[in-house]
Amino acid sequence: QVHLVESGGGLVQAGDSLRLSCAASGRTVGTYVLGWFRQAPGKEREFVAAVTWSGGTTYNRDLVKGRFTISIDSAKNTVALQMNSLKPEDTAVYYCAARNRGSIFAPVNYDYWGQGTQVTVSS
Repeated sequence: QVHLVESGGGLVQAGDSLRLSCAASGRTVGTYVLGWFRQAPGKEREFVAAVTWSGGTTYNRDLVKGRFTISIDSAKNTVALQMNSLKPEDTAVYYCAARNRGSIFAPVNYDYWGQGTQVTVSS
């Protein structure tokens, strides 16, 4: 069992930065890759980025375009998503998730999900 709790969402203006954090816990959490997804109203959940416990990263480069950085603090069991140069189209609920196998890009392969944190970017 893995438990994920996101924090750090909020309302910001276009061009601002925001840092999301995900606290991960559970006996087997170290066997999972941790990722961030987002879902805007009326749209499908989409992959943002993922990180391994050794620090290897994968990004949805078309979405991120160098603006977001994912990182992991293995001592604190937390994963962060630093988001810079935010745009109104980044408005969505952002979810932290844990994956054990399968494509890193597909939500269906993630076994555990946090409750989500709302990010709203005003123009």
